[in-house]
Amino acid sequence: MARNVICLWFDGAAEEAARFYAQTFPGSAVTAVHRAPGDFPGGKQGQVLTVEFTVVGIPCVGLNGGPVFKHSEAFSFQVITESQAETDRYWNAIVGNGGAESACGWCKDRWGLSWQITPRVLLEATTSPDAAAARRAFQAMMTMRKIDIAAIEAARRGGASA
Repeated sequence: MARNVICLWFDGAAEEAARFYAQTFPGSAVTAVHRAPGDFPGGKQGQVLTVEFTVVGIPCVGLNGGPVFKHSEAFSFQVITESQAETDRYWNAIVGNGGAESACGWCKDRWGLSWQITPRVLLEATTSPDAAAARRAFQAMMTMRKIDIAAIEAARRGGASA
């Protein structure tokens, strides 16, 4: 196991979530599934306790800790995309698998984890040294759920979206 990993708390669905991430994102894989060696409070021998996995190269461990703690928007995975097709694919995979849309490129998966599906074009536009262009791109982003690259590029140029 890597020396520093992100531990994500799940209510019994760590393996299911890890396998979904591994199927959805490149550079992702389930690397180990660890089962309880004996009965424990609230669980039985053989149940999945932890799952080691990577998400876009980030080492994680999913802990089936029960319903006590929930995910929040204070933590999210940000996935940088290179095209509208890639943005759409990840967004649609998360939202279409029981997730939910949010604002400004954010969505939540069915297990409650937040994701930022962020086109590189958006980052470049909103950090542009041209303050007026950055402001226009930022204002356009503020009206969106899934990011529309053509609309961001049009706003950056100062025109209406295509």
